[in-house]
Amino acid sequence: MVMGLHLLLLVFILGLGLTPPTLAQNDIRYIRFLEEHYDPKTRNGNDRYCEKMMRLRNMISPCKGTNTFIHGNKESIKAICGTENGESYNGNKRISKSAFQVTICKHRGGSPRPPCQYRATAGFRNVVVACENGLPVHLDESIFRP
Repeated sequence: MVMGLHLLLLVFILGLGLTPPTLAQNDIRYIRFLEEHYDPKTRNGNDRYCEKMMRLRNMISPCKGTNTFIHGNKESIKAICGTENGESYNGNKRISKSAFQVTICKHRGGSPRPPCQYRATAGFRNVVVACENGLPVHLDESIFRP
């Protein structure tokens, strides 16, 4: 039994050594991207939504100036990094071919310390992301395309 646990631990450690550090780092950056910008449950965020989400996502110490929440599915967002739902934009960025429902939360001003107050703007926008290894890792902007 002890021998089996040692063997399992050895296989696990070897597996960690074989995982490329950049892949692990990109996974962390992708997870962070989702934490900051992904919310599939809401469709039309209002001011109270922004204040709640910014607090839940720990973006209020200090108050973050602007943050965009994308209300879509992960696969469609990831597809921006490929040709299925994305195309090259301004060098190394990608812009979505389709519009996503988004809520943009802007700090109303005043003190950068909590309690933070936000104004929401909801609508459909194309999003611009930076990708690494086929995953979005940074939301650059959202663009209204008529």
